[in-house]
Amino acid sequence: MRKGGGATFINRFQGLLDLLFPRACPLCHLTLPQRHTGLFCLTCRQGMLPLPASHCPRCALPFASATTGPHLCATCQTSAPPFLSTHAAGLYDENLKDAIHHFKYSGGHHLDRPLATLLFETLDSIIPPDIIVPVPLHINRLRHRTYNQSLLIAREVGRLLGRPVQPEGLARVRDTRPQQGLGASQRARNLTAAFTCPAPFNGEQVLLVDDVMTTGATAIACSRTLLQHGASAVRVAILGRAPRP
Repeated sequence: MRKGGGATFINRFQGLLDLLFPRACPLCHLTLPQRHTGLFCLTCRQGMLPLPASHCPRCALPFASATTGPHLCATCQTSAPPFLSTHAAGLYDENLKDAIHHFKYSGGHHLDRPLATLLFETLDSIIPPDIIVPVPLHINRLRHRTYNQSLLIAREVGRLLGRPVQPEGLARVRDTRPQQGLGASQRARNLTAAFTCPAPFNGEQVLLVDDVMTTGATAIACSRTLLQHGASAVRVAILGRAPRP
């Protein structure tokens, strides 16, 4: 085969596949045009708002003013969380919020790869973790939902980063009430003694993966548990960052 022939054949074969089985946007199911390189259609992707430049690098809290760059929020200045940084695919709003809701509550597990790819694009400056750990579900909630959305994202992020994922790095040992509708202090109390590590860590740097951060209570509780069981550092990766209530 002449030089470049293999690539030409692959491109033609891919074009034939796109013609026979056109790709669709995983969120709105609109047929994507041929040679469209994005994972979502342009309309859905444009409605997924990135984290603004003006945000807290520790907890990713977006600031109302867009005139300033990254700086610590008041909460992280007065009471630094146990994790070192938070990396978000975007704001928990508009189309990204819709995608996460569908992914989390409506059986949209096919969204794991496109959402994880969005998250991966924000991790270019992160120190490569030794291991990736998802926020766990309690067994009762896992039976009801049938899958852990954070684990699905963690596996895809691990594949893209080329780093191992430890699905059982954390365990949820207390079936806590849902965090929705609770204030910041209530969320923190709700997660008291909720997590443990089935096996100790040995100084690994951990990337903790979750879907949404609101007050940071879950990330704080999980990070504190990981550090208490031997992790040397924890960074957090999330799909959506909500404004602090």
